[in-house]
Amino acid sequence: MSWRILNTLDLSGAPEAVAALQAVGQLESLPADRAVVLPALREIDAYLASASVRIDAEFLDNAPKLRVIGSPSTGTDHMDVAEIRRRGITCFDIAREFDLINGFTATSELAFTLLLALNRRLVPAQEQAKKGIWARERFTGFQLRGKTLGILGLGRLGRISARIGQGFGMDVIAHDTADVSAAGVEMVGFEDLLRRCDVLTIHIHLRPETDGLIGHAAFAMMKPSAILLNTSRGRIVDEAALLDALRQKRIAAAGLDVVDGEWLDAEELFNHPLIAYSRDHDNLLIVPHIGGATTESIYGARVFMARKLADHLNKL
Repeated sequence: MSWRILNTLDLSGAPEAVAALQAVGQLESLPADRAVVLPALREIDAYLASASVRIDAEFLDNAPKLRVIGSPSTGTDHMDVAEIRRRGITCFDIAREFDLINGFTATSELAFTLLLALNRRLVPAQEQAKKGIWARERFTGFQLRGKTLGILGLGRLGRISARIGQGFGMDVIAHDTADVSAAGVEMVGFEDLLRRCDVLTIHIHLRPETDGLIGHAAFAMMKPSAILLNTSRGRIVDEAALLDALRQKRIAAAGLDVVDGEWLDAEELFNHPLIAYSRDHDNLLIVPHIGGATTESIYGARVFMARKLADHLNKL
């Protein structure tokens, strides 16, 4: 049987992914634009999903023949997984594909990129340098050596972050609800983590119990000199509480690779409270979910998921 397959990812750098899908069906590729995608779903059997298009009840209503969805991402907040499963649609992601993702270090690397950029005030320093203003002492930060890195979630990315922090000479502490450990990492309670860290980096999954976990109470426990890093999912941080903490200087700065609602259109994102604040304040640095966007991780994840979709369709 020849299946109708829709793809909303850029597969130009992954010809193996295209070949795998074309071997089992008719592949159509569209831009990751909800207004374009919804009308094209009527005859689609399989979908290779971009995280930029939210898969909700309306999406599924437009796809009556849809049998399987593959998302080459570790997070699933762009998908209503419960509704997908309720309709009997198979859904794949790569969150537990450890043979694949254990080689992906990019997200932890980005967390430290955000940290260094904020701590050394690289963006405003560059703006001054471009004007010929050599204001060297205006852009002081702190050495990472001897500072305490707090890691929320000592899973795959948490362990990678621990090793990077240790490489900078940081003291590393971590909190995890699971019974885990890592060499040179002190496991502590949640409140102890917040009170002691100079840098807090978030590496937990978004679940009901972690939704809004870093809120007003958490910020009240942190050092006013602390820097928050979130490369996980936007809703883990209470965004109104974060804005308040930045405005009131309850923490020094925050670096975000994610916000709640990153699938919104450009105008809505432009007016997102955090993004609006970041336009006029140097203590908030936001990038558009590029943590895993390296050549190696993009290629590996997309080829893996395309082959997984093809294998699944071959078995139907």
